[in-house]
Amino acid sequence: METVFDRIKNLADSRGKSIVDVEADLGLSKNYLYKWKKSAPNSTKLIEVADYFNVSTDYLLGRKKTKDSSEEQETKDLKKFLEDNLDNGMTFGDGKVTQEDREKLEIALTQIFYRYHDEFKKRKNEKGEFKF
Repeated sequence: METVFDRIKNLADSRGKSIVDVEADLGLSKNYLYKWKKSAPNSTKLIEVADYFNVSTDYLLGRKKTKDSSEEQETKDLKKFLEDNLDNGMTFGDGKVTQEDREKLEIALTQIFYRYHDEFKKRKNEKGEFKF
């Protein structure tokens, strides 16, 4: 079974870094991460390591197979939502939307996205896309 340490080692290797480099970058003492081979990590330090590699703590703990953090996935989902609903055919009157109006529309759509995020997520999982 792959341990938290194994996942961190794989992430470090993929960036061309050693465990010693990661420990130094995070201000951890020498061999701090090696201790995670056999013992449970401190939750605060686990979060720091996850943030360092831009992965979720669930990924480091082996609870998720993908490296994407939920925040990163939300950002991707929001981008797709905005592309689908703002960039693809949203026009008014003469078909021209000013930059100022576009920025306001983006703010409004972002607010709508986060207000209904769970519902959008459910629809995406069911149909593979966001639709009103």
